[in-house]
Amino acid sequence: MTTASSAASFSALASQPGVIAWRWRQGALQPVTSVQQTHLADLLGIDRQKEAMRRNTEQFVHGLPANHALLTGARGTGKSSLVKALLTEFSAAGLRLIEVPPHDLIDLPDIVAPLRGRPERFILYVDDFSVASSDPALIALKTALDGGVEEAPDNVLIYATSNRRYLMPTLQSDNREYQWVDDELHPGESTEEKVSLSERFGLWLSFLAFNQNDYEQLVRHHLAKLGWQHWDEEVRAEALRWAQTRASRSGRVASQFARDWVGRQSLAGRQPD
Repeated sequence: MTTASSAASFSALASQPGVIAWRWRQGALQPVTSVQQTHLADLLGIDRQKEAMRRNTEQFVHGLPANHALLTGARGTGKSSLVKALLTEFSAAGLRLIEVPPHDLIDLPDIVAPLRGRPERFILYVDDFSVASSDPALIALKTALDGGVEEAPDNVLIYATSNRRYLMPTLQSDNREYQWVDDELHPGESTEEKVSLSERFGLWLSFLAFNQNDYEQLVRHHLAKLGWQHWDEEVRAEALRWAQTRASRSGRVASQFARDWVGRQSLAGRQPD
């Protein structure tokens, strides 16, 4: 498909009423007709990350300089939800989102081509990024972040999430590359490459696992959203037991417990206070 025809094709997609997000699938953009509504106010325990990402995105939608962003850390701590909440926050100002699977990053030139010159501001959203160092998608991402021969459009940013701090798997062989030089330990080329990839993102934020107090606050918040205000030792103990069985105290686990608890109690005839 030529650049002109792909631009015309996307213009037709973009003109569909209410569409603010697309997925890249099998070499084409597919509109998401029902976008999950996530709000910044519902994301607790990540105030610093929320503020940094909100500010960066606000700069972007106003046509000001902004950075590509990398969100790394424990699973279920709000990385993906934060990106979705930013779309909810700024879609009325022209923000749009395109979800790109990590291994389809090799198609970035084809994805970006029809976006150039459009009035909207596009986030290319890469969720759960982790590829091998030999994956061609890695080269495409580096080119997009650093810029190739062709100037990158100013209405496109990449927001990526990953459970890995350096995006690529850490191998046992990486440790063998470390060397002592003048009493200082220096990493090998493989480790340097992994660090340099993460550093290509101008905004790099870490998300830590929640402590028990944070987790309890998250549970209470999600229970309240479902109309259940009552909090006592029984609910608290069940919430902690739920987290223990999943070996995780995360926002996702807190939300899952709240849905299970309210559903079970309502089915048993107990009404939320």
